[in-house]
Amino acid sequence: MNTATRLSGFALGLAAVFGAAYGVGHLAGPVTPAADTRHDSAGAGHDADDSGGHDGTATAHLPGGLLVSDRGYTLQPVAAPTGQFAFRVTGPDGAPVTRYDVAHDKRMHLIVARRDLSGFRHVHPELGADGTWRVDSPLGGPGVWRAFADFTPSGGEPLTLGVDVTVPGPLAPRPLPAPATRTTVDGYTVTLSGTPQPGRTSPLTLTVSRDGRPVTDLEPYLGAYGHLVALRQGDLAYLHVHPEGAPGDGRTPAGPAVTFSAEVPSAGAYRLYLDFRHGGAVHTAEFTVLAGATAPAAGTATTGGTPTATGGPTPTPTAGHGAPGHGHN
Repeated sequence: MNTATRLSGFALGLAAVFGAAYGVGHLAGPVTPAADTRHDSAGAGHDADDSGGHDGTATAHLPGGLLVSDRGYTLQPVAAPTGQFAFRVTGPDGAPVTRYDVAHDKRMHLIVARRDLSGFRHVHPELGADGTWRVDSPLGGPGVWRAFADFTPSGGEPLTLGVDVTVPGPLAPRPLPAPATRTTVDGYTVTLSGTPQPGRTSPLTLTVSRDGRPVTDLEPYLGAYGHLVALRQGDLAYLHVHPEGAPGDGRTPAGPAVTFSAEVPSAGAYRLYLDFRHGGAVHTAEFTVLAGATAPAAGTATTGGTPTATGGPTPTPTAGHGAPGHGHN
């Protein structure tokens, strides 16, 4: 990693559930008021067991990624040597969870992004016998980061728990890139067609080309030809879907187009992160998209937000969190 910064003062936000299934990904329900979600974008600490008194029934309406505990499971970052990131998941009995089901080829997916939506990374930690997950730190520099742990406890339902982690150091504002339907990464051009619509399922198709030629030999990555994460500007509500079809099913081509079905919970600005594998390497294409007529304008770095009357977050300008980046383990 390019950061040798020691993590200090873990700032705990509150986490939530998301679906980690193939096909349609769904974030349901309105954004709750900031006083209820208790976002901690400034980095003030909360106890790891501060679930806000929510249980699975009470939080079922929340978009993903907004709470730290759900259904008795809690995400707890733990101290780690410089250059490493470590955490545990405790279960309903308060003990660290040590048994997980494999989902999308892995037992744990750790996804991080700075609160200004830069610095996205998707890595796969290793589990120790004591229930501690460890990985080379994916946090690329100073700022407030949101870490999403995507897992399925053995015998349980898929969960995502989210937590804010602060890396100290000088910060630089980073505005959200303007909406676009085409981007380039590592010599590839990726084109987006389709627009997410609040409250209903919409197809999003991403088409990959290189040197002006369609890429028709995408390689499977985590059991699919693509992996898509969407984060809403402001509160970082989380949507994670896989594409329609699967490698080897006899009907899904290996590119150039990969289609996802997704539903966003509200109008707003979203950042999309598409992971795809080609040439033996994983690449990440990023887009800003606007959903609905009341979407906030892109171009303002944010670390948190409060809901509007329609449920979309109102950006709160603040110091930014460094340069963008991406990577995979």
